[in-house]
Parts: sequence; structure tokens; C-alpha cells
Amino acid sequence: MSGNTSSITFWDEWVGAERLMKKTDENTRKQQELDRKQGVEPKSVRLNQTKSKISNDSKGDKDKVKSNGAKGKKRKNESSDEKENASVEKLVDIEIPQTLKQQLVDDWGFVNEQNKLVKLPRSPNIDDIMKMYLEHRSKKDMISDSAGEILKGLRCYFDRTLPVILLYDKERPQYGEYIKNDVSPSSIYGAEHLLRLFVKLPELLPYVNIEEDLLMSLQQKILDFLKFLQQKQSSFFLSSYDG
Repeated sequence: MSGNTSSITFWDEWVGAERLMKKTDENTRKQQELDRKQGVEPKSVRLNQTKSKISNDSKGDKDKVKSNGAKGKKRKNESSDEKENASVEKLVDIEIPQTLKQQLVDDWGFVNEQNKLVKLPRSPNIDDIMKMYLEHRSKKDMISDSAGEILKGLRCYFDRTLPVILLYDKERPQYGEYIKNDVSPSSIYGAEHLLRLFVKLPELLPYVNIEEDLLMSLQQKILDFLKFLQQKQSSFFLSSYDG
């Protein structure tokens, strides 16, 4: 398949821990944009506003005119940046099936309102689910190498992001109990926690250097995997958690 090399290169970049939050001007700009959308004013913007106020208080009218011109240019650049980010985020929009959305709601309620946890280790675990998906795809058509690479990437991304952004506070002691001695989280956790990853992907993927056509292909494969989870929902997901 002609896209295999690109797909493999993409996943190598995506799952690298050092690349996830690498400090670059581009990543800083994108993080500030995400902060603005969440109502959080970036530190750098606050600093610039403070400096601008001090400067305007101390300078004359001529400097004020220059300052206003600079602000106008800045607003124009920010507008361009927002359009670029909106375009990227639109491409990575992941529509989770309605029944799985309800699963996420129930998941939140079990943990945060009822003080219940998923009993670990799960069966089937995430590794099992991904193997089942590959078998499912092979029965429907000739499975491509890229599908295997995408699942491998999702697995690695889950393992690395689980303790950072996918766990509720009440679940952290349980994580510390089960994830020891280089144990892979994907061999312990199941569909309940994997589903949370897909909620976060639209926020994370804009940080990845990936071509537009490959990004759209990735999105389609992710949607197909979500449909598989939906079809197997009764067997993959718990109907209740442990007290």
C-alpha cells in the first residue's frame, strides 16, 4: 500500500513522549488558542497586556498611534491563526456514536457520583479488543498494514496519556496498585478507559505534524473502530462498576 511509510512515520512522531508537549513556538501558539477557547487567558497574553498598559501610560500620543497600529497587526495575525486552528480542528472532529456518548456519561457517574471503580484487570482488555478488531476487519476485506499501525499508535498513546489526562482523581490509587514493573496499561484496562481517549484526540492531534490527506484517512479509521466498539458494546463495556 502506497501510504504505509507515511503512516508508520506519523505514528512514530505521535506517540513520542518528548513530542507530546515539546516546547516550540508553534505548540505554544496552539496551546494558547486552546486556552482561549476554554476561557483561560494565556500567561504570555497577560504579560503582553501588562507591558502594553505600562507603555501606553508613559508614552505620548505618537507612541499610542504606533501601539494601536501594532495591535491592529497583531489582531490580524491572531485572526489568521484562529482560522488555521479551526481548519485543523475541523479535520480531526471525531463523532462518537450516541450510545457510546451515553456510556461516557454513565462512566463519569459511576466513578464521581457513586464512588465506584472498574474492576481490574479487565477482560477483554484493550490489547484483546484491538486483536478482535483486526480479525473483524480481515473478515470484511483485505486488512492493510496501516490499520495495524494505527492500532499500535492508539495503544501506545493510551499507555502514555492514561495517567496524565484519562484518569479521574479517584482512580489514581488503583492505577498505582496495578501498573507496576513496566506493566502496560493496555493489558490491564478495558473499553471504558479506552473510550475516554477518543474524547481527547481532537485536542491532541492539532499538535501533530501530519499531512491533511493522512489526517482525514486517520479520522475515517478511528470512526470505523468506534463503530466496532458500538457493535460490541454489550460485551466490551461493564454495565455496572465495583463499589
